[in-house]
Amino acid sequence: MSNTEFVAMGLVAAMFMVIALLVGVAAAYLARRDGSTYATALSRAGRAIATTLTLTCSLVAALAATMR
Repeated sequence: MSNTEFVAMGLVAAMFMVIALLVGVAAAYLARRDGSTYATALSRAGRAIATTLTLTCSLVAALAATMR
């Protein structure tokens, strides 16, 4: 793997981390607007982040398998 590919993969990974964090923040915000406690809102945010990252990893694995 060349340096360019390594840097591109790192940037894509960072982008997906930012997207997952934004999804988590949105989930926590919506939970708080719904009247949930802070603990519940953080729990929902954590689940949203984990789900987003899991889905992202699944999609990347599927794309990597098809590119071989």
